[in-house]
Amino acid sequence: MRTSLVLAVSAALVAGTALGLAPAAQAAEAGIRFVDIAGEGGTVLKANVVTPAGAGASARLPLIVLPTSWAMPQIEYLAQAKKLADSGYIVVSYNSRGFWQSGGEIETAGPKDIADASKVIDWALANTPADAGHVGMAGVSYGAGISLLTAAHDPRVKAVAALSGWADLIESIYSGRTQHLQAAALLGGAGYLTGRPGPELKEILGDFLSSNLDKEDEMIAWGRERSPVTYLDRINANGAAIMLGNAWGDTIFPPNQYASFYEKLTGPKRLEFRPGDHATAEATGLFGLPNDTWTNAHRWFDRHLKGVDNGIDREQPVQLKSRSADGYEGYPDWKSVHANQRKFDLDGTQRVWANVDSGANGGITLLTNLLDQFLRTPPTVSVPLLPRAFAGVWQSERYDTPQRVRGTAKVHTTVTSTKESGTLVAYLYDVGPLGVGKLVGNAPYTFHGKTPGKPFAVDLELFSTAYDVPAGHRLALVVDTVDPLYIEHNPTGAQLTFSSPSADPSYVSVPLREK
Repeated sequence: MRTSLVLAVSAALVAGTALGLAPAAQAAEAGIRFVDIAGEGGTVLKANVVTPAGAGASARLPLIVLPTSWAMPQIEYLAQAKKLADSGYIVVSYNSRGFWQSGGEIETAGPKDIADASKVIDWALANTPADAGHVGMAGVSYGAGISLLTAAHDPRVKAVAALSGWADLIESIYSGRTQHLQAAALLGGAGYLTGRPGPELKEILGDFLSSNLDKEDEMIAWGRERSPVTYLDRINANGAAIMLGNAWGDTIFPPNQYASFYEKLTGPKRLEFRPGDHATAEATGLFGLPNDTWTNAHRWFDRHLKGVDNGIDREQPVQLKSRSADGYEGYPDWKSVHANQRKFDLDGTQRVWANVDSGANGGITLLTNLLDQFLRTPPTVSVPLLPRAFAGVWQSERYDTPQRVRGTAKVHTTVTSTKESGTLVAYLYDVGPLGVGKLVGNAPYTFHGKTPGKPFAVDLELFSTAYDVPAGHRLALVVDTVDPLYIEHNPTGAQLTFSSPSADPSYVSVPLREK
């Protein structure tokens, strides 16, 4: 476990350094100004400003503000900022408070971070030829969350491109009432290495990782204050045009919560999902290389800040790329993605011992789904060899035609536990003729306060995906109790029984694309 986390943290920081060096080399020749901006309470925010060549003081140009990602330096977006400036934007990027050279402590997208973003807009309007009527924000990960939150609190923000971000922090790292261990440890470790966590963050992180259920309500309240979905009415009232982009395998901010948020937006909106893990879909664009996500973000701003008729608003607003095939698929809304459901039954009764990893798992944060993105190599298991004492296994019939899984698969079952608390993790596999299963999706589920020996129903949504199951294959649901991605709550000696009562049959509902 420690080795996995060290590898993930190291990979993130090495990538961050590399992303910083490439744009930094361009800074000297790009006419970039490095400035100090007074944020909330006078806290100094280290920033850089890129202005189009030849822009006079009397010009009024659209403004884009870019808050940095978690643990990233202020030069993170220089390559994209230069491209935006070359097309006529004033671009101000700043280091979020508490990180690197910026002052203050890490607030984790709290009220001071939102106030900082508005202060940066104030500064840009006072010190550059920016137009107050045409303000946009964008960012990756932490910058995406801050951008969405600012759109709720500052009506001057007219367009947002939120890439690999979160709309619901609780559903992101505490889905199924289960702590996402590697995600939280990665964020916490990177925060300590590159910034100054405040006392509130230290306490929340400690309670979260130690499973302090006495503080659960406080942790949830803290997360809700930092979730854009909490301020959905304000975002809709302000009317900003919102573009959301994420990866199917994002192990820090899984796609489900973004899709749910998207459906509730009432203004101009766009949703894009691609293969990869956290921020990997946008990463090449930070080097200045061709990148679909950033290309569409530029088009989004051109349409909604400049009024350019580039056709992006006439395209299907939901754009998906399968993990198994090239090209994009367009849908009119998220509901249409999984409109066609196909079930297979979870018949019989299966009993598993807890506290033992069966071998089925979701991989390592950042690394596993990055490999799937570029090599199409998801985590695999031999389904026939999974130890049935520690894993429940159910399989569908063999499919005569390809099954194009799109959207959110759902599991409904009945569980009986010998203890009052427990954790289970469900995995959906594509199983070939030799029994090798490739991971299609997974999700954890934790329960507390149940009566031992008394059955209870479980409804669990797996993390959304787009995956093509070849003809001749079948789907398999595997359920066990341990996964290195998550903190488990299984007491020693616990057993879980999965059954399918006649009055409430158990099943998996799989969303399929018809054509």
